[in-house]
Amino acid sequence: MRTSTLIRIPTMRLPSLLLLLSLLLASPGHAADMHIVHDMAGDAVSVPVHVDRVVTLGATPVINSLLFAVGAGDRIINGLGTFGRQGRWNYQYSFAPRLASLPPLANLDRSANLEALLQAAPDVVLTMDRSTAQSLRRAGLLALYMAWRQPEDVKVVVNLLGDLLERPVAAARYTARFDSLLDEVGDRLRGKNIRRPSVLYFSPKTLTQPHLIVEWWIRAAGGESVTDNHRRTESYSFGMEQLLAWNPQFLIVSSPEEAVGVRTDPRFAKLRAVREGHVLIAPCGAHTWGNRTSEQPLMVLWAAQQFHPSLFTDVDMIERSQRFYREIYGTTLTHAQVAEILAGGPRRATPTQQTQTATQGVMP
Repeated sequence: MRTSTLIRIPTMRLPSLLLLLSLLLASPGHAADMHIVHDMAGDAVSVPVHVDRVVTLGATPVINSLLFAVGAGDRIINGLGTFGRQGRWNYQYSFAPRLASLPPLANLDRSANLEALLQAAPDVVLTMDRSTAQSLRRAGLLALYMAWRQPEDVKVVVNLLGDLLERPVAAARYTARFDSLLDEVGDRLRGKNIRRPSVLYFSPKTLTQPHLIVEWWIRAAGGESVTDNHRRTESYSFGMEQLLAWNPQFLIVSSPEEAVGVRTDPRFAKLRAVREGHVLIAPCGAHTWGNRTSEQPLMVLWAAQQFHPSLFTDVDMIERSQRFYREIYGTTLTHAQVAEILAGGPRRATPTQQTQTATQGVMP
């Protein structure tokens, strides 16, 4: 579900703010060589040629996953905040262990803490909210907007980050893996006269399908999304009457707790997916694979195996996922860790526990 990130201006005396701005403008990052980068709104932003300090603001786990994909997780200078202490996000700390000790640089509602951002003096701030990027630039920070609504957007974003962070080889590696996984699924489905099952990816609590990108990966995996109505809005809400009319063959939710709720809630008992045992939990690593994340090509492969198991009997999702995280993120995960990711991600664990059994590597 799209969440706008707002700028909250802290109560601060003008002299103190002017001092922070003067320190920021006098910092080495501003004295460095600069060049123009165009963000995904087409806005031209002058940024340092060498970017070492990055803030990921708003949809932090999503943006972090994109930096992991180009091997630049060690350049993030903000932590996840209070919400990141929940077990759900613990693999963020496997992919970038230092996140556990970093300040969030955001308020509890994830709005920007301008005073903290100015003191941190990042080389660039990355956000998925255009108005936030514009507000931060007016405040003297270098901010780039990254859009993600269509399937090809993730490759555009990764290539942008590859150029920004001087990681073009890593960006090219990711886009090649993205295309190869999608091509593999397409080749396996092509010419097989498959029947596309009806699928709903949703939040049972709010009866909402959260992202446009969901329509793409369900279709790419050989399914038919019941919410694919060619809308332009990011999310789509519906009522129980509509859900019962759709009666999808597969229900996919984003956590083990939601799956238990669907299986035990009498409202859903008559749905075909519930009766036939097709209530699935989307895997969750750096982020929920069903939402916006650089892991989304894995989601297509995983979902295709769920919808058409006879065509993917030779696919070992644990091995495929381990290879992706090793070769793209530069992190070696154990069999048990990947099995946990595929089961919907961790429920309760500390960041320290998650990083103890993950081996970090650096990809060129």
